[in-house]
Amino acid sequence: MVDGAVGAVGSEPESSDSLRTFGAVVQALREHAGLNRGEFADLVRFSKHTVASVELGRRMPDPAFVDRAEEALGNTGALRKAAGHLARQPGLAAWFRQWARMEAGAITLYTYECRLVPGLLQTEAYARQLFDDQLPPLQDEQIEVQWAARADRKRLLVERPNTQFSFVLEEQLFLRRTGGTEVTHELIGHVLEMAELRNIEIQIMPLVRESHAGLAGPIQLLETPDAKWYAYNEGQRGGLLFSDPKEVSVLQKRYARMRAQALTSEDSVSLLQRMRGAL
Repeated sequence: MVDGAVGAVGSEPESSDSLRTFGAVVQALREHAGLNRGEFADLVRFSKHTVASVELGRRMPDPAFVDRAEEALGNTGALRKAAGHLARQPGLAAWFRQWARMEAGAITLYTYECRLVPGLLQTEAYARQLFDDQLPPLQDEQIEVQWAARADRKRLLVERPNTQFSFVLEEQLFLRRTGGTEVTHELIGHVLEMAELRNIEIQIMPLVRESHAGLAGPIQLLETPDAKWYAYNEGQRGGLLFSDPKEVSVLQKRYARMRAQALTSEDSVSLLQRMRGAL
């Protein structure tokens, strides 16, 4: 699964210590209040399954869950304080987490994708279609964990206005209509909205292109605050982080060539608008 989602060998989400501790506190307070999971679930207006997932440290609690749990369990403030220290690692594959941590602090992030729209630009409906298509199939709980992790990563685009984001995307990603017409219409609209932000550049690689520097596959590149560059490539069953300057330089050259080969930002926006209008 692209973007380090669960599904590859050795990539089952690991429950962090903070999540397990938070879950244990919720369970202890619930039991002290004399509530079973079903009764507590009714009070917080989440499913019994969700309550169990939080208590077992397998799910990042929604803010609404924390607020309602506080009200149901005495308004001690303990849960709100504890929620501020939760680690958002579940839902990311173990081999992707190092890249995700670097990504969160990057000052430059370049992405070329030829298989599907990158996680940072996905809508919830599009992402859930990808999760539904996973083989072997994912459980509902796994899908919820993955979407929570992806939604958390997506905030980078708006929370880091000083980070330069560049995306080179194949035209075919939108022509495929993954999830159907409505999902694609919403997806294109979201990508167009992101393209309006001054720190985000989106270029479309046209379907017909006689010369293409990216035929070897997807590329992700980032620059750290201390001006060091790293690269990351992901395949069907795992990912590979590159720190060797010579290897990174090769991928930088390929990405630079693709930026020259793709449509300009203005032409890319025009193409996406026409594609959305044709749906």
